[in-house]
Amino acid sequence: MALILKAVLVTFTLLQAAVADCFKRPAAPANTYKQCQALTNHATEGCPPGTIYVAENDSRAHFNTIQAAIDSLGNTTTPGHILIAPGNYTEQLNVTRQGPLHLIGMSNKPLNGDLYSDINVNSTAQNDRQCLTGVLTVGPTLNATLTGSGPIGFSVPDDTPFGCTDFRAYNIDFRNEFVPFADGPAHALGVGRANTGFYSCGFYSWQDTIYIGKLGNALFYDSVIAGQVDFLYGFGTAYIAQSTLSLRSCGGGVTAWKGTNTTFANKYGVYIDKTQVIASNYTIAQKIVGRCALGRPWNSQHRSIFMNSYFDASIKPAGYIPWGPTTPNLSNLTFMATWKDYGPGYNETAEAPMSRPTGILPTSFQLLMVLSATFGGLIRAFCSHIVTT
Repeated sequence: MALILKAVLVTFTLLQAAVADCFKRPAAPANTYKQCQALTNHATEGCPPGTIYVAENDSRAHFNTIQAAIDSLGNTTTPGHILIAPGNYTEQLNVTRQGPLHLIGMSNKPLNGDLYSDINVNSTAQNDRQCLTGVLTVGPTLNATLTGSGPIGFSVPDDTPFGCTDFRAYNIDFRNEFVPFADGPAHALGVGRANTGFYSCGFYSWQDTIYIGKLGNALFYDSVIAGQVDFLYGFGTAYIAQSTLSLRSCGGGVTAWKGTNTTFANKYGVYIDKTQVIASNYTIAQKIVGRCALGRPWNSQHRSIFMNSYFDASIKPAGYIPWGPTTPNLSNLTFMATWKDYGPGYNETAEAPMSRPTGILPTSFQLLMVLSATFGGLIRAFCSHIVTT
């Protein structure tokens, strides 16, 4: 079993009580911009001063494309807000600015208290704003967001600056639907050296849907992430709360993380909390019973955990799997674990043997997530945007 509890106790940290309480609240959409997002006859009513309005076919719009609006802000530290009208925007979005940037999708869901990710095999979710193709990249430079190969991936120059300190998106779907099956990496999102948060968003692809690169931090709340092969992967830190991981088929694993032996304060890994892992529709559900793995180690320093989450019958009884038959990538540094999970796809008996790569944390372990001090600050900011009543 690739799990060293002693090391875990050093790495795992409890957040302040106020932060822990955030995740005990009833699930509700983020309410930060609910007045701004509401569909009214006055597009930017209730929005922060200076909000830029983007629409495909509206004479009141400042821009017709999202990227043009982003570019207009320049690389300054001044916060930027972009309100996006319903539509299909076929663009490749690149965010290199350091200052805060919030992309706000117009929707009545936040005002009405409607969740985006509350779906099942007989229902789907779709926001009214669709960004298509390869799709959103947040990082200071192209090199900072490249995956690369080998044990440490692409070597990002040491003098590369940190990118966006506070990027957020609300009620926007990001779709990379180049082909309807896994055919190599097809990012819907790539993040490197940046802090990002996504609220009631959708990410749809087949292979490598979401990539979180080195020194990248990403928070997902009330979101849907869909894929087939290794669709959560990277070097950075991702936290997914009260969301849906939608299995479009099975291949590789849901998670595939690669750790690096560095002195980075960033405690890399992917942490899934209070989230459902389910087949994308009823037809797929019948075909993939017991076939989908929770993850596999991209290298031996893979780190991931599923907490308080629901697994449908699609999940393999053993949970995690080795990377491959000849390169298992398992060592005493590998951390692949479950904690207080449930559902027909959760099989503690099959996961428990020492020969299995899945670790089961004891229920008495007071664990919320693995965080550096910096990421803890991001979580506290994240909690402030969730409805408190």
